[in-house]
Amino acid sequence: MTTHDGDEHAAGRPLLDPLAAVRGPGDPDCDVYLTGTVFLDIIFTGLDSAPIRGTESWARGMGSSPGGVANMATALARLGLRTSLAAAFGDDHYGDYCRDALDRGEGIDLSLSRTIPGWHSPVTVSMAYEGERTMVSHGHEAPPPEEPAPSCPPPARAAIASLVPGRREEWVAEAARKGSRVFADVGWDDTGRWDPADLADLEHCEAFLPNAAEAMSYTRTDCPRAAARALADRVPLAVVTLGAEGAYAVDGRTGETAEVPAITVEALDPTGAGDVFVAGFVTGTLADWPLADRLAFAGLTAALSVQEFGGSLSAPGWVEIAAWWQHARAYDDQPLRRYAFLDRILPAAARPWPLRRAVPTIGFRQA
Repeated sequence: MTTHDGDEHAAGRPLLDPLAAVRGPGDPDCDVYLTGTVFLDIIFTGLDSAPIRGTESWARGMGSSPGGVANMATALARLGLRTSLAAAFGDDHYGDYCRDALDRGEGIDLSLSRTIPGWHSPVTVSMAYEGERTMVSHGHEAPPPEEPAPSCPPPARAAIASLVPGRREEWVAEAARKGSRVFADVGWDDTGRWDPADLADLEHCEAFLPNAAEAMSYTRTDCPRAAARALADRVPLAVVTLGAEGAYAVDGRTGETAEVPAITVEALDPTGAGDVFVAGFVTGTLADWPLADRLAFAGLTAALSVQEFGGSLSAPGWVEIAAWWQHARAYDDQPLRRYAFLDRILPAAARPWPLRRAVPTIGFRQA
């Protein structure tokens, strides 16, 4: 198993606790709960174009790492949040690797997860080129547990749900009843309906974080900012990601709006960037940061992630964030002054930027 060079989670010691100022007696042990499917991701980068039928394409880079819901779980854990993941793992080598990487490598609580004999791990092959990606996946739905875990979902400060159009998830309502602040994103609606009524679980959510295309489709608008304002009538906080333009948010409770531009970077692999954005925004929200700072931080973490291989293992921790800010603040760059709020959060000392990062792979044999 490989981790970040000097990554704080490998030793189980986060560089900092972003929620230290808001923790109190009687708080739940878990900061964030999430559930979903863990894939073994195999990522090819450095492709000049999309693969062409009948030809062989060679990639200049390749890596592998836990994917699917593991992207979000890893991003949360690397930001110092106590993360609980309920997922199924196959009893094959892929499943063993994914479980070990998340448990021992990232410090994620997998006590609500299970290993299923005879079930093979889902696999996704991701091909990154021209700043985009194409994915091919294979897997079978995991058999239901014989008995549901009695503490699932556990008491937690927050829960993250990926909404499926037209389907209710009972655990979302249960998490909200237990006091969790529910943050939700949504996948592409393959039916083409884009019916807001299909997102029934939004009634249990504090925040909804779709991308611009999804937000405009659900609100029948032609402007992502108008879409965010429309969504704020249904959910207390609407955040719409605008790709290279950044993100826009509307707090429906106060009427506050915020927009922060994206940081321009050369993207190596965009896999999991949306998950990292959500993790950054959840961290700032639970820490009670101002809305614009939350957007900026989420965008920064996503920008740092796309410069590395893999969905989960590219998620930045506080070591990477501190090193980037130490490097960035040395320049008199007006847009980067937006991130001065990091001065009150980050430790004074940081390692030089850029850091040497491990290449994600299933692992080498130990000598």
